[in-house]
Amino acid sequence: MNFRTADTLPWLSDAQARIREAAAAGRLPHSLLLLSAPGLGAESLAYWMMAFALCEGPAMRPCGACAACLLLQSDSHPDAHVIRLEEDAQQIKVDQVRELIEAMTFKSYRGGYKVGLIATAETLNTNGANAFLKTLEEPTQNTMLILAAKPTHRLPATIASRCLRLSLRPPTPRAARDWLESHAPPCADWGPALTLAGGAPLLAVEIQGQGLAEIEADMHESLRQLSAGATDVTLLAAEWVKSNTLLRLTWLENWITSQLRLSLGRAGALQTAEPVRLPAALLKPKMQNLFELLDAIGRFKRLAATGMNQQLALEALLLGGRAALAS
Repeated sequence: MNFRTADTLPWLSDAQARIREAAAAGRLPHSLLLLSAPGLGAESLAYWMMAFALCEGPAMRPCGACAACLLLQSDSHPDAHVIRLEEDAQQIKVDQVRELIEAMTFKSYRGGYKVGLIATAETLNTNGANAFLKTLEEPTQNTMLILAAKPTHRLPATIASRCLRLSLRPPTPRAARDWLESHAPPCADWGPALTLAGGAPLLAVEIQGQGLAEIEADMHESLRQLSAGATDVTLLAAEWVKSNTLLRLTWLENWITSQLRLSLGRAGALQTAEPVRLPAALLKPKMQNLFELLDAIGRFKRLAATGMNQQLALEALLLGGRAALAS
């Protein structure tokens, strides 16, 4: 695992400093809940924390050169344990949690810390969370447990309350652009991608790489046809299911927000130079419907990983969207 990546992401420096300060004061947490939206490098930071706890170097930790760091970089450190969603799974299985718990009960192979990481911890099911609770309540000596989750995590309060919370925040827009201009492929304007990414630079790189300009053009055309009743909702939903569904919904979410902001006399969105605009006379009657459409998009995004029928859910959402745009 490449824990050195965290050092290239300057917006993680405050979190790194907190860990160093805690260690210097002899208060390195035994359980930590790392909350982060996608695209901020939370997993890289979690790896860095693992390396910090396991490093055997005499100077600045993690040194990257000691035996422990080298083992970690080759994914072969016997005291580092990581579990995450298995391929095509929607939840972390209770058997995975039990394996982690068992591993954490053994003595350290190298005589130092043992570190366990649960990535995408928001996908822990109830049985897995309950199985993990006793380990949090009665941690063994020199143990660090890290749970990385989205801010909208569904972790039980009994789990979250026993962890030190560390929340990551996006860098300022200027700092994000500076980093992107230095580390990402060339782009004439990172503004639209950063807006869709919620200010997260790594996610902005991913979004830009998905052909954002083409998606935006297609979304504008889809909205025009949808509001005019000139498109088949079933066919449109099928197209969205096959192509960047969540990105399209995030774009739609931002577009609706921009319309609502415009209706209140505030600045427009930064997504495009020529945003689609609704006739001013229709704007106020549309506001309630647009808010309802925002709620529907939020529900879809929350349930997207639960195995629901996305085609049918999108059809229902788009039917409501057509009514909101045409009302």
